[in-house]
Amino acid sequence: MALVNIDTVLADTVRMLKKTEPLGGVMLLSYKRNRSIAVIRKDANTVEIREDGYEQQVMELSLEKTARELKVMMKREFPRSRKVRVVKFTDPAELERERNIL
Repeated sequence: MALVNIDTVLADTVRMLKKTEPLGGVMLLSYKRNRSIAVIRKDANTVEIREDGYEQQVMELSLEKTARELKVMMKREFPRSRKVRVVKFTDPAELERERNIL
């Protein structure tokens, strides 16, 4: 888990997703770990985005539209944050585990 500057996290996330095998992905967490955005690679061109924070929703998008939707979600979920926690995972079951809230 790494704290990444919010200005570069969008480009880093898209780059990581392109290298990730299907059913793996990236999870973005607020500093306190109480809000999150999980991006799961379904296949070569499809991604599932799970938002859990101010709003709870699940979306399936193409890889090309992911960056635009992530930018909107990041503004909504991390409005005043300067740093975001980035977690890579290989299995969506890892998303269900409890995280300590600071």
